[in-house]
Amino acid sequence: MAIPVEGLSYAVIQVVHNFGAAAIVGGAVFALFPATQSVLIQRSLAWLVALGWTIQGLSGMLFGAASFYFYGKLPEIHGIATASLIIKVICAAIGFSTAVLYLLYGQSWSVEKRRTAWVLLIALGVTALTAAAFLRWLS
Repeated sequence: MAIPVEGLSYAVIQVVHNFGAAAIVGGAVFALFPATQSVLIQRSLAWLVALGWTIQGLSGMLFGAASFYFYGKLPEIHGIATASLIIKVICAAIGFSTAVLYLLYGQSWSVEKRRTAWVLLIALGVTALTAAAFLRWLS
């Protein structure tokens, strides 16, 4: 049975998108749990989280590009799905910015400020994943 190019395209984009999400949430959680990691490891995890948010943004745009390529238009979404997409974009912008700020200045931050940044990154990742479910099933 041949896999249609359209389905394969969406599946590959989804795989990339999922790995980005795993990097975001997994990296941020690991920075603090089961024990707070060293500043050096947290810096490496900040790179991973920043990369994850970049992947999320790019692969999200690829979903729209694939729809435009295959159907000649962007997906039509309304209501909760539109709100979910907006939430995901806001989370991505704040998450990426937080990770980059951490990379630039985090080593000089207090332990409490670094912890706050990681808690924010966890919250943004979980919020984006939750919004993704609503976007996927209510669009």
